[in-house]
Amino acid sequence: MRLFIFLLVAVLLLFQYDFWFGKNGYLDYKQTAQQIAQHKQENAKLSQRNQVVAAEIKDLKQGVEAIEERARFQHDMVKPDEIFYHIVKEHK
Repeated sequence: MRLFIFLLVAVLLLFQYDFWFGKNGYLDYKQTAQQIAQHKQENAKLSQRNQVVAAEIKDLKQGVEAIEERARFQHDMVKPDEIFYHIVKEHK
């Protein structure tokens, strides 16, 4: 009888070891769940960035106002008969 109980306890411990530390065990599950959460967070940031880029592309395709605005701010372009003032902050 003792041998039977010992055998059952050994099988139980074997299953518990497999459950906690085996391939696709509980610890593997927790690690994978944490990675999924990180990837979802990263995907949300990238999705927001993609939406901003898509909106900018749409603006550039549909109207000249966006192109004019970009030329003014990035390349300091002005229209004829306009005066451009560039204010530089003093570094201390």
